[in-house]
Amino acid sequence: MRQNAERQLGRLARARKAGFLGLLVTGGTAGLLLCVPLVGGAYLGRWLDGLSEGYTVRWTVNMILLGLAVGVGNVIWFFRTHGR
Repeated sequence: MRQNAERQLGRLARARKAGFLGLLVTGGTAGLLLCVPLVGGAYLGRWLDGLSEGYTVRWTVNMILLGLAVGVGNVIWFFRTHGR
């Protein structure tokens, strides 16, 4: 796992030197780091709401907010550790 992370960091460093391509890679990575927890939280919340009777969106809204918080934390961590 450590070798895989080091290989990806090397690719990211090479992409950063590539100019516009590096910008696309960095932006795409940040977008995925934000969107994946957000969408995962929405699906998890919807599944939890489906387990209860009646119409409710409590879990969905809470899991979306939690996913958003995790995603923003991921993006902040990414730019702090991989910033220029």
